[in-house]
Amino acid sequence: MGNLFEVMDCPEGFKLHLATHQFEKEVEFWWGTVKPRAGEQALTWEQLKTMMDARYYPRDVKRAKEQEFLRLKQGQMSVMEYAAMFSELSRFAPNQVATEEMKMDHCEQGLRRPIKWTIAGYVFTNFQEMYQRAVKIARVIEETKAERR
Repeated sequence: MGNLFEVMDCPEGFKLHLATHQFEKEVEFWWGTVKPRAGEQALTWEQLKTMMDARYYPRDVKRAKEQEFLRLKQGQMSVMEYAAMFSELSRFAPNQVATEEMKMDHCEQGLRRPIKWTIAGYVFTNFQEMYQRAVKIARVIEETKAERR
């Protein structure tokens, strides 16, 4: 939701209200038990994010997701599926992807061998460039396999 708030140029004071208005079912019930009562100091957007993070991503879950990220390999996934999983899980291991170079290196290590070997011959300035090249290489590899059959 943070990205949406940036696009909307949402004032800080409205973020909490807009976000909590979207809550449904279990989250709405949880919010009813933790939101400040009349006369109490209102929460900030950052405080809400911290509370929700603690509630829905406990420490053990974060550790498990970090380990899942560290073990992530492309396997039978397409490059697009692998990159989506990589991006989703990378938020649980921010120290592993602190720079574009680290992010590219870690992603490259998880690619299938033929794609990784070909990628190694290129120099990229950012993750997006590497990703696009990997998609193209995977397509060419598949086309070549299909022609041989």
